[in-house]
Amino acid sequence: MNIEGRGVQSIEVGGRILIVLSTAGGALMLKDIAALAAIPAAQAHAYLVSFRKLGLIEQDARGLYQLGPLALQLGVARMRSHEPLRLACTAAGELAAQIGMMVTVSVWGTHGPTIVQVNEGGDQVHVNLRAGTVYSIVGTATGKVFAAFMPESLVWPYVRAEISKKKQADTTSASHPTAFRREIAKIKRLGYGTALGNPIPGVNAISSPVYDHTRQMKLAITIIGLAKNLDVGAESKDVKELLKFTGLLSAQNGYMNVE
Repeated sequence: MNIEGRGVQSIEVGGRILIVLSTAGGALMLKDIAALAAIPAAQAHAYLVSFRKLGLIEQDARGLYQLGPLALQLGVARMRSHEPLRLACTAAGELAAQIGMMVTVSVWGTHGPTIVQVNEGGDQVHVNLRAGTVYSIVGTATGKVFAAFMPESLVWPYVRAEISKKKQADTTSASHPTAFRREIAKIKRLGYGTALGNPIPGVNAISSPVYDHTRQMKLAITIIGLAKNLDVGAESKDVKELLKFTGLLSAQNGYMNVE
């Protein structure tokens, strides 16, 4: 992008550091950040200290750097202003009021399926969800939908990492890649994913993708409710309602189902 006019060089240098971290796909060492941003390590460190104070960057226990909570908040704010997403968020709020259950809107973010809006319903569900929350891919309806309908090359590195962590934490109940692939294949056939009392006992979820004119998945709409109120069966009115809703949103984005 060619923008005329005199800028502030230090901000542009700092911007290079942020670009490096946003495209890295993981946390980086100081020397790697400096090399990729083409600046001395001492200079990079000074920028990183200031960015950490702002919350733009955070440093983990290993001393590696990655984007911080403020960067996520800025990203969410930018995504909300995008017209198709803004329309989806407005419509999701109306759906939540109509069905009386929680409805979330999520996109694929830097760390995986990321909530951009939570719409509360009359059905009071005690779950800790807010804009910026990153869904588990393996353990949630939303995550499974992204795994099913986003490019495998993009999603599966996150899937493998999550399954590996589950195995380390609990060797008796960890998911297996083969079993997960079978579940994803089923979601592809049905067009939606479900969660029955998992990861929160007594709470169900149904999630379905929204596509754009290029036939690519852009976001996921998820209904979350108490198990006694949200029926996730294939012929349930709740599933049909969600599929109708995401179908209309996809059509508004120019998606044409030619199958």
